[in-house]
Amino acid sequence: MNLAQYAAFYRDHLTNSVLPFWLNHTLDREHGGYFSGVDRRGQIYDPRKYVWMQARAVWTFQTLHSTFEPRPEYRDAAELIFGFVHRYARQGEPRAWFSLTRDGAPGYFQRKPYSAVFVALAYVSQGRVEDARALFWQIESWVKDPSVLGRAAAAPSQLADIMVLALLAMELMAVDDDPRYPEIIARCQAAVWQHLDPASGLLLENVAPRDLPEGRMVCPGSILEIAWFLLHSVERVQNPALEKMLLNSILTALNFGWDQEYGGLYYFMDLEGRPRPELEANMKLWWPHTEAIYALVLAYTRTGDERYKVWLDRVHAYTFATFPDPAFGEWFGYCDRRGVVATELKGGAYKCAFHVPRALLYSIQAIERASARAPENP
Repeated sequence: MNLAQYAAFYRDHLTNSVLPFWLNHTLDREHGGYFSGVDRRGQIYDPRKYVWMQARAVWTFQTLHSTFEPRPEYRDAAELIFGFVHRYARQGEPRAWFSLTRDGAPGYFQRKPYSAVFVALAYVSQGRVEDARALFWQIESWVKDPSVLGRAAAAPSQLADIMVLALLAMELMAVDDDPRYPEIIARCQAAVWQHLDPASGLLLENVAPRDLPEGRMVCPGSILEIAWFLLHSVERVQNPALEKMLLNSILTALNFGWDQEYGGLYYFMDLEGRPRPELEANMKLWWPHTEAIYALVLAYTRTGDERYKVWLDRVHAYTFATFPDPAFGEWFGYCDRRGVVATELKGGAYKCAFHVPRALLYSIQAIERASARAPENP
């Protein structure tokens, strides 16, 4: 397919398969929020509400309403879920809860900042800039000193922390004139170089000693996700050297992370080819493939380099033959190495209405922007 055909395909799939699944089955109109713990048919198997899944969905539906199609059902879903997030996600705590009961009673915390990150993102999407700003600076302090959240004070640098700070700084920069946001973005741009392995061109998940498994961890999906995040950032804080490195890292991650026998991206790999301790390392998960699709669309529309198109064709073919559920909509999340569905859940504590719709939406928009820039045919 050419890019226009990809855009049409993604628009149809997003509108007619992915979004109806969440809108028709998961909204909790009694207590607010929505259920991410649903099975293949959208039936609830876990009534708990995970804060970062709730907050991510606020962003998803509000962004769809604001930038894709102003459908009332998208706006209404965002407002319903945000009401729950605003009432219960923090409940007087500086941190955000990780888990809540169906009616919003506290469950438990994680020693990580990510629930709060997505609460801040939800605030931005709903125009609550002051709330988002205040929470952002708390998150920034937690990343600097993770001991506040009960983690080691000297915790290794993680790609995820760089990514979420850049994400929030970019979102806030669009609605708030605080001059520190470009400084945060520049700091994130500098920090990612510490993760680069010069010999392979791969971005390592952690900056940690190489004699430890975490110091050799490669997550191809994380590389692809942070690559497009930071490619977005160079539009705000120019950095040609970083842009070149990130474009190369997309190809490097795919060449390293692609399963040559069964296809698809491995979840975790070892830089030196040693065994990984994570039992799911060889599995094929949905989200690395969504990040690959958008990273490739973005790289190809920015550069015109056909290597990205060749990879896009390969990743798209594997992804849509493996993860979407033609019977009940949306995607399966977890497959074994051969691409066989390992569990029929459609969501849970880590999968929700976020990665799939975001990748499809951003891919459509990138292709449409590129088409608008292209000169008219004589």
